[in-house]
Amino acid sequence: MKKLIECVPNFSEGRDPAVIEALAAVIREADGVNLLDVDPGAATNRTVVTYVGEPEKVLDAAVAVAKKSAELIDMSKHSGEHPRFGAMDVCPLVPVSGVSMEETVGYARELGRRLGEEVGLTIYCYEHAATRPERKNLAIVRAGEYEALPERLQDPEWGPDFGPTKFQPRTGATAVSARDFLVAYNINLNTTSSRRANAIAFDVREKGRIKREPCPLTGEIVRDEKGKPVWIPGSLKACKGIGWFIEEFGICQVSMNLTNIAETPAHLAFDEVCAKAQARGVRVTGSELVGLIPLSAVLEAGRHYLRKQKRSTGVSDNELIKIAVKSMGLNELKPFEPDKAIIEYAIQAMGQEKRLCDLSIRGFTEETASESPAPGGGSVSAAMGAFGAALGSMVANLSSHKRGWDERWEEFSDWAEKGKAFQDELLHLIDADTDSFTAVMEAWRLPDGSEAEEKAKDLAVQAAVLHAIEVPLRVMEVAHQSMEVAREMAKSGLPASLSDAGVAALCARSAVMGAHLNVRINAGDLKDEAKRQELLQRAAELSEKTGRSETEILKLVDANLEC
Repeated sequence: MKKLIECVPNFSEGRDPAVIEALAAVIREADGVNLLDVDPGAATNRTVVTYVGEPEKVLDAAVAVAKKSAELIDMSKHSGEHPRFGAMDVCPLVPVSGVSMEETVGYARELGRRLGEEVGLTIYCYEHAATRPERKNLAIVRAGEYEALPERLQDPEWGPDFGPTKFQPRTGATAVSARDFLVAYNINLNTTSSRRANAIAFDVREKGRIKREPCPLTGEIVRDEKGKPVWIPGSLKACKGIGWFIEEFGICQVSMNLTNIAETPAHLAFDEVCAKAQARGVRVTGSELVGLIPLSAVLEAGRHYLRKQKRSTGVSDNELIKIAVKSMGLNELKPFEPDKAIIEYAIQAMGQEKRLCDLSIRGFTEETASESPAPGGGSVSAAMGAFGAALGSMVANLSSHKRGWDERWEEFSDWAEKGKAFQDELLHLIDADTDSFTAVMEAWRLPDGSEAEEKAKDLAVQAAVLHAIEVPLRVMEVAHQSMEVAREMAKSGLPASLSDAGVAALCARSAVMGAHLNVRINAGDLKDEAKRQELLQRAAELSEKTGRSETEILKLVDANLEC
């Protein structure tokens, strides 16, 4: 797997288009990285940039853009709603693929060292990259913001991890981290009162608010036996938040950083802010994402709101995204563009490779008919299986929404989700089969002029051949499993869609038969006889079981068809 990390530098400039473009241009022109998003905010006077690439290239780009920010941004003249203490205020690294958090920590500290030595920035490491436990929390590292730095830097306990220990009036300080994926999420309110917005933020953020005496006149802070203020926790874990007024839109927002979206996903944060706002006589009107969000988070939001409507959740990803956007008002302040806002889509869009499963039906058919040997029977078999799984899901979705069957919506929704999972994997296997064929061809082209080269080539060919058997074998397995949805829909699904359940079974059976042929032809090149016989046996058993399943499902369909 290719090593990829995401870098999300935040710059203390969100109002000057020329400066913002100059910073973006450094990333755009950097070698080996891809700029995914540039998100400026005038009220916060802050721009969040997101880019990805291989670790060393990401670090090079971060150093280059840090140099540019030091040239263009003067912190002594900065003001804005967002907490900040540096021109490049924060620069977190996030592992995307092929990189562990431990490795990312190493890259973050190396970046901190380079920013200190090569750019002359004062650097603090936080989150997973923190060098001391008390520096894990960014709010503590940045306490007092830019204005507190001159005095703070004189405290030996708060000397920087890298770079100058003397206060740098122009650049301030920069916080560098290795962290998990963070979602920066703002929820819009129908109020201009930042006091009300802050109160709602304090209601929900994990830190909560300082407890005060109930007396309306004094409202004195409640302290513990050691004299420290007592805090009342908020209702959301892994959530940091403040309220502010956004002059460009004339509204207040609750601005949140969701630091663990497995614990507090965006949709639950949205619902909670809605509830707390309503209790204070305020209404949520929509929300916005700053930067990018994982696809899984948006899909789960879509499922969440469909469940609330007692609707089937086994619909397409596009439909789930649309439901999430509408339910959370993600397009209220600006259009929500999935190809730019969802990290997997943004990374995919920057790639140059043509994916077969993204072609139109006409395009896939014509590509298959071309002189190129791939896609071939294996990819076409996977496509047939995907069609079959999709038909099973369709019947389940229609059944879930049938008048008079309201109490059964969840039962059918579960079946639709199963079918969609099979469909998604089979779509992936369309390209995987072609990729495996390409890998075999590349292995055969390796040089074999010497004994060492011949041995290396043989190993590469055998590994590629094995994979080229395993991929169609997986097509067989998934297509066969998808028949359980077709079987159940033939038994208890919408009577008007019986024929669709039958066609789903026929597609699955065809996919299994076609993939079985691919297993057999590729197995001829595998030298490991024991492994070859094992794989052929598994394939034969799957083919036999699938034939029985097809017969059973078609009998159910025939028995219930009127003609």
